[in-house]
Amino acid sequence: MAKNTRPSIKNEEQYDALLEKGYSQQKAARIANSPNAGKKGGKAEDYEQRTKQELYDQAKKVGISGRSKMTKKELIDALRNN
Repeated sequence: MAKNTRPSIKNEEQYDALLEKGYSQQKAARIANSPNAGKKGGKAEDYEQRTKQELYDQAKKVGISGRSKMTKKELIDALRNN
């Protein structure tokens, strides 16, 4: 029998729901494995309210390439669509 090569998912239900919504496996896994997976009421600021440096740091954290040459708007778009 083939070994399951999928990484461990903390919140399977949320992971499956995200896949059904069209999220990539990578993004769905990242969200489902976050410390607050499945909890509502996030308190994060809107991307537009953050500084370019804060957006850059977030893009670095999630592994967006080419971020050093991006404008604030491009960073926002990349974070929303990653």
